[in-house]
Amino acid sequence: MKLILSIINSEDTSNVLNALNEQHFQVTKLSTTGGFLRKGNTTFITGVADEKVDEVIKIIEKTSNKRTQLLPNTSSLDMGVYSALPFEVTVGGATIFVLDVDKFEKI
Repeated sequence: MKLILSIINSEDTSNVLNALNEQHFQVTKLSTTGGFLRKGNTTFITGVADEKVDEVIKIIEKTSNKRTQLLPNTSSLDMGVYSALPFEVTVGGATIFVLDVDKFEKI
C-alpha cells in the first residue's frame, strides 16, 4: 500500500477532487499555504494499492494545470527608485510524494 501526498494549486482543487472521486479514490483534503508566492494550496492525502499509484498520478496530471501569473517587481534601483515592471512566474501543477505504508487500519 502507498500513501500519496499531492499539493495542488487551489484553483485546481475541485477538478482534481471530482476526478479522483469519480474513479472511487477516497481523499482527505487539507487547506495549506506555502511555496514561493505564499498562495493557497490544497494537500490531498490518498491511500491506494501499489498498482493504483500511476492511475492517481495520471488523474492529477490531467486535472491540475500550470499557468503563468504576472507579479509586481519591487526591486530597488539606484537612489531609492523602485522598478514597477512586472515579471512572469509559473504557478499551478502539482507536487506529489508517494510513501510506503507499513500498516493500514480503518476503524
